[in-house]
Amino acid sequence: MTNTLMVQGTTSDAGKSVLVAALCRALHRRGLHVAPFKPQNMALNSAVTPDGKEIGRAQAVQARACGLPAHSDMNPVLLKPNSDTGAQVIIHGQALRNMEAQDYHGYKATARKAVLASHQRLTQQYDWVVVEGAGSPAEINLRANDIANMGLAEAVDCPVILIADIDRGGVFAHLVGTLELLSESEQARVVGFVINRFRGDIALLQSGLDWLEARTGKPVLGVLPYLHDLHLEAEDAIDTQQILEDISLRVAVPVLPRTSNHTDFDALRLHPNVDLCFVRKGKALPPCDLLILPGSKSVRADLQQLRDNGWADQLKRHLRYGGKVLGICGGFQMLGSELHDPLGIEGPAGSSEGLGLLDITTTLASEKTLRQVSGHCYLNGKTTSIRGYEIHAGVSEGGGLERHFADLGSHLDGAISEDGQVLGSYIHGLFDDDNARQQLLTWAGATEQAAYNYDAVIETNLDRIADSVEQHIDLDKLLHTCSLEFRPSL
Repeated sequence: MTNTLMVQGTTSDAGKSVLVAALCRALHRRGLHVAPFKPQNMALNSAVTPDGKEIGRAQAVQARACGLPAHSDMNPVLLKPNSDTGAQVIIHGQALRNMEAQDYHGYKATARKAVLASHQRLTQQYDWVVVEGAGSPAEINLRANDIANMGLAEAVDCPVILIADIDRGGVFAHLVGTLELLSESEQARVVGFVINRFRGDIALLQSGLDWLEARTGKPVLGVLPYLHDLHLEAEDAIDTQQILEDISLRVAVPVLPRTSNHTDFDALRLHPNVDLCFVRKGKALPPCDLLILPGSKSVRADLQQLRDNGWADQLKRHLRYGGKVLGICGGFQMLGSELHDPLGIEGPAGSSEGLGLLDITTTLASEKTLRQVSGHCYLNGKTTSIRGYEIHAGVSEGGGLERHFADLGSHLDGAISEDGQVLGSYIHGLFDDDNARQQLLTWAGATEQAAYNYDAVIETNLDRIADSVEQHIDLDKLLHTCSLEFRPSL
């Protein structure tokens, strides 16, 4: 019989994604067949499965922790915000339509069926399903028809671990307050607490732990230490941590309101010779060798923000001084002459003038392109392997595509300007491939590059968090308790 264990947090960014990945890797290392599951996810950072479906980035990382290819059942509902009140709704990896928050609230009953169907399929295939909640289960206004937290736990009758981040402060208030706001049946299925990101002398925390257990009647399952220099691909917040040695290249990325797939830059951020700067609204683009326009969920709106911030003019000044510009996906589309959204795919229907740096025109279509890709790119007089994935509604045409960037077998990708200063590509993750990254950095002007394997970095960090869980949580006891006390409903 398959066991289901759910991790819920007292807040967003409490450490749910990392704990689920750690549990997945720890169980996988024990020879158990385990799968991750996040019923509902809201994020602009997504991944493409081998069969061309779209899911949250964290679930792709968690699948990797399990030694599995990512699958849409691991994240059956994905919400990609395209405004402050609306989002594109993706069910089982395929875009359904854009919905305002009120419309989606009414749609939850239908989404619930997709969630339960995915969970059932996973439980038929795996020994354990480790579930990640969303935000906090104590959001009173979101409890009706909930499918993301306790609504799911109640529906499948599974135990829950509640995790809180002590580094933020107020950890005891977070845990006690969250528990108090749950119903009696929901409180009963909380098997214990995990305190995350602790640094200091554990002896000074003990009195608080004793009080918490006495106050709630729930055990503290473990206190996880703050892991310095930990890197796992993030779901939402852009990570700016860097460890620099000899700087050979300076890279700047303007942060736009609907920036998507910011994990494109993780391999650069971790490169010891690359100084990567994310530029926020109101700040000028700094002097640099390479400017990168990131992907966007609302390309025309973000292009207008680029202009409103003065960044478009600063970008062209950067080119006049000999700098390089790279556009990825939506950023690639911005580099063209025109952008058309006749169907209102990403916002109000209409057209926008592009930056005019590449001879291409892009039209957004109703069908989204979703595929993993691999092939060869052409830079610096060399042919180099490249791999990644595509997520875009845009169809680009124009003479600029004749100077393509990559041959992906089934199709050609991207464009390079005649002077070689501007490059655009639909490939996300293009810096993850060690060979392609080396050539791209050389093109951008890097004179020195330390060799490092990005895939090895990910694997090392998955093992690192699993080691931490094994050391600080009695995993055998936890799994035994969960297996005895809770069973999936038949």
